[in-house]
Amino acid sequence: MPRVAVDDNKRMNLRLRPEQKATLLRAAALKHTDLTDFVLQPALREAKAVIEESERIVLSERDSLLVLNLLEDPPAPNAKLRAAIAAMPKPTRKRK
Repeated sequence: MPRVAVDDNKRMNLRLRPEQKATLLRAAALKHTDLTDFVLQPALREAKAVIEESERIVLSERDSLLVLNLLEDPPAPNAKLRAAIAAMPKPTRKRK
């Protein structure tokens, strides 16, 4: 999973050319909003879409049926799985 930079202040700095800033300011004025809201709202929509897309798996109908079938009727554990289970540390019991 990608690292997320967490900053405790409420500022974000952007470097842009003067003509880019002028374009953004003009568009914000035409929308009767400030520059922060004009830039922030579409960026947040895109960020949410990217996060949602990365957290969802879309399967074909065939693959969905295969997964459901494997969940309902899982295959018997093979030698590698049995060995991996045997190699796992044993849980310790807490005394009451």
